[in-house]
Amino acid sequence: MSEEMKEVMQADETSQAQAGESPEAQTGETTEPQGGETAETQVGQAEEAARTETTETMADYEDHFDDANPWNRVAEYMEKKTVLPVKVEGVVNGGVIAMVEGLRGFIPASKLSLSYIEDLETYLLKDIEVQVIDVDQANNRLVLSAREILKEKERKAREEQIANLKIGTVLEGTVETLQNYGVFVKLENGLSGLVHVSQISQKRVKVPSDVLNAGDKVTVKIIGIKDGKVSLSMKALEEAKEEPEEKVVIPKSENIGISLGDLFKNIKL
Repeated sequence: MSEEMKEVMQADETSQAQAGESPEAQTGETTEPQGGETAETQVGQAEEAARTETTETMADYEDHFDDANPWNRVAEYMEKKTVLPVKVEGVVNGGVIAMVEGLRGFIPASKLSLSYIEDLETYLLKDIEVQVIDVDQANNRLVLSAREILKEKERKAREEQIANLKIGTVLEGTVETLQNYGVFVKLENGLSGLVHVSQISQKRVKVPSDVLNAGDKVTVKIIGIKDGKVSLSMKALEEAKEEPEEKVVIPKSENIGISLGDLFKNIKL
């Protein structure tokens, strides 16, 4: 082997050795832990950072697990009184079934409508709105209700109707119930109002049942609206009774004059 070839090979080995050395070895300097830290301290801090990062990640996962739990979601719906659109998917004894967040919810018949339901089958596959009123995960119990929503809608509709009423309006109605103090009349617009016993007739009425019966058709006049209550009158529509005229006979003028002789003819002196 020539001398030139040996020099080239030695130069390559030197370059490879330097490439494998750390920057500190190449420069001849070493990095000491700063601030009095030891290598063991640095390792401990790194392990602690790794544990902290792992703990935070698990906590995040746990939060997501809570969000994914359908029982937690329906409990939140109950707390916030959220209105939920559902479809009636089954009829059981005493009520119907609807699904919420994949859970089987029971709607009692008494919570399905504002009035008595003769046949629950009429609600099958019907879309309705409900609220969660009871959640019991331990007993797998979820109770829903449509009644509260219907009552609120009815209240708002009544307020709107009353706002459109005007005193003096004459309406047809039907006697609903009789009380000693008056009768309640269902008006043609769906509202109800009270005819006080004193507003039934111009004649004296002791008790309403003396002159009216439930189911009677009556014509009434609105005479007052206060605090959502409607006051009605039947008496206001009766024609006022005419008072009998007192006849006064006025003598003729020729019969009015009286002579002095007529005044003194019967006087004895």
